[in-house]
Formats: sequence, structure tokens, C-alpha cells
Amino acid sequence: MSERETVEPETTGARARHAGAVTRHPSPKEYVRIAIILAVITALEVVVYYIEAVRDLLIPLLFLFSLIKFTLVVLWFMHLKFDSRTYARFFVMGLAGAITLYLIVLLTFRVFGG
Repeated sequence: MSERETVEPETTGARARHAGAVTRHPSPKEYVRIAIILAVITALEVVVYYIEAVRDLLIPLLFLFSLIKFTLVVLWFMHLKFDSRTYARFFVMGLAGAITLYLIVLLTFRVFGG
């Protein structure tokens, strides 16, 4: 056995335990499935835009679709579903801070009818 063969597994295992990583990750089949779901949601967004009957619900529907797509991308393609919960907490805290800052700026410039 070479030195590389004996050192590498121990280093990899120590890194995985240290980072709190979970060993399960999506298969290529799951990535394709998520990509198809994202494509279908995008097609629904386009269809909803051209339907006159739902003009009053256009913005809430598009917002809902974008929220679903955002969640799928973050969970699968950014691996937050499969990594340590610590990473997810940091991500959610950063997202909450960004949304709060964005709302403060919008309120400062009186965007919400004032």
C-alpha cells in the first residue's frame, strides 16, 4: 500500500465529520427530475402570463412559482437538503437579513404608497 492510500481515507473521513456533511447526495436521475420540474414551472409561468382571466392573480402566482423554484434550487442544487443543518441556518439567516434590508430600503423610499 502506498502512503497516499492510507492517508487519504482518514483525511476524507475527518473532513466529512468535521464539516458535519451527510454522505447522501442526489443521483443524476434526481437532478434531471428536478430540472424537469423547474422547466414545467417555468412553462406554467409563461402560460399564466398570457391568460387574461388570471390578470388579477398574475403577481401572486408568479411570486409563488418563483418561491417554489428558488426553494428547489437551494435544496437540491446547492445541496442544503443533504448537508448539515448549520449551513441551512446560515443561509436562512442571511436571506432573512437581505429581505429585511430590502424592505427597509423600500419603506425609506416610500414605495408602498405614501
